[in-house]
Amino acid sequence: MKRSRFARRGALNRDAEQLARLAGGLAASASRIEDAFWESRLAEAVDRLLRTGNEDTLNLALDHLFGANGGAYDALADLIESRAEGGVLGAGGGEFDVAMFAAPLLAWSRFTIPSGPLPAGTLAAARTQLQAHALAAGTKIALVDFLYSPDQLPRGFVETYRLANQLAKAATDGKDAHVDPRQMPETTRFISDTRYLIGAVVAPRGQALFRWQEEDGSREQAATQWAAQGGSALQAVFTGCALEPLLPDAYHAACRNADQGLRLYSLRAAVAFLQTVLNVRPQQLRAVVAPFHEERLEEYRVGFTLLDSSEVVHGVVWPLLGSEDESTDCVRQIEAVLEEAGIGSVIALDQRFPLEFCDDCGMPMYPTPEGETSHAELPEDSAPVSAHLH
Repeated sequence: MKRSRFARRGALNRDAEQLARLAGGLAASASRIEDAFWESRLAEAVDRLLRTGNEDTLNLALDHLFGANGGAYDALADLIESRAEGGVLGAGGGEFDVAMFAAPLLAWSRFTIPSGPLPAGTLAAARTQLQAHALAAGTKIALVDFLYSPDQLPRGFVETYRLANQLAKAATDGKDAHVDPRQMPETTRFISDTRYLIGAVVAPRGQALFRWQEEDGSREQAATQWAAQGGSALQAVFTGCALEPLLPDAYHAACRNADQGLRLYSLRAAVAFLQTVLNVRPQQLRAVVAPFHEERLEEYRVGFTLLDSSEVVHGVVWPLLGSEDESTDCVRQIEAVLEEAGIGSVIALDQRFPLEFCDDCGMPMYPTPEGETSHAELPEDSAPVSAHLH
């Protein structure tokens, strides 16, 4: 989940002006006691805008601060995310901490990566493994009975806030949350992609929510055990897919971690995919890495060819995330993953390519060894594939 945004200067309304002022105060604070002063007032203002569905004002304030006051922008973005995904819930005469979380699942397949409604048995098995390995003892949990693709995640802070509240109520009632699949957008199909199991965890105020908050827990241990046991619980849904579960975490952090993880995973998956459908060894493949620009550098694209050919047979997009820009050494990261995968040759081009897409299907165009761009097409005699090659 990419947080960076383009700065758009414009007149602020009264609420956006208040957010910018409070965020500036928090960013400039020099003590914890002052932090608490600014945070409480900023949280109150953000909560009111989330409750009333005022997404535009939240984004207006963020756009105003982006590039002008980096500290205030980060402070406001962090606060909005935290209030959208959780907070304090009053129920049953007491107060409870609640956090919406996501369990990202990286997958690749020659066939279709599943999304959509989850069977009750799979949901129950996932809940058992989450409570055993990722969540603290004594917590209550609710899951959405739906496996999300990136296209189906809540759009914006207000939708996230509403889903978090639906899940929090379900958790306190000891139920799971239902979404109507007919109301969800279509899923774009890719060879490798992320799926998300989304839920909320609730605990009495001040108690641990996650396993690593407990004295005998750690993130590393939770990640390892969830990958093994959670992966086993969900594997039946991912028939014909390679699956790599990532650590369940607070919603926005988990989505960002998934975005980072998918970049590496997609490169490794591309090599494994081409080995399968072309019956070749990694040493028989070439990868061409190049930067693609619009107004600024937006992403790197990797075109894969056979070692003795210039025809692009597959492509992977490496988007820039967060504060990354032309000074970030993404090329070296890409090269390291490809070399580790055993690719026979890696060519890094430094010319600027336009952010070009195919006029017919809308898919990205990928770099060739000659420094041009091409559509990615598998040879006609390759194994059949039922998803886009991008």
